Amino acid sequence: MFGLGAYRRWLRSDRVRLGRWGERRARAFLRRRGYRIIARNWRCPAGEVDLVAADPSGPIAFVEVKTRRDEHWAPGQQAVHERKQQHLARVAQWFARRYGLKDRSLRFDVIVVVVPETGRVEVRHYPSAFRPPC
Repeated sequence: MFGLGAYRRWLRSDRVRLGRWGERRARAFLRRRGYRIIARNWRCPAGEVDLVAADPSGPIAFVEVKTRRDEHWAPGQQAVHERKQQHLARVAQWFARRYGLKDRSLRFDVIVVVVPETGRVEVRHYPSAFRPPC
């Protein structure tokens, strides 16, 4: 029998595995479309971004990946609320300073990976999903 603590640890580890799996799907999706993956799970004092990718058309995309078993509660792109957008903007500023990207066009994308019980994976890409709030 599971105690509450063990159950919570199991749920968290399951979510972490699902999230990592979704990030792998998102990387493969972008590569198939000609993007070059620059960084994954890039960390700095401001936080972390799931993926940084160079779009073949030029901009650098900071990509938040949301993996869902279903979308009964809220679609993945709605999970990137204003506070998360501010967080990603700060991370992007750190990244741009660190790698001298001040002259490059930056944008913020969301990729939603949905894994329904039917097993057919759906990947949705929302380029320029938001402009960071001031």
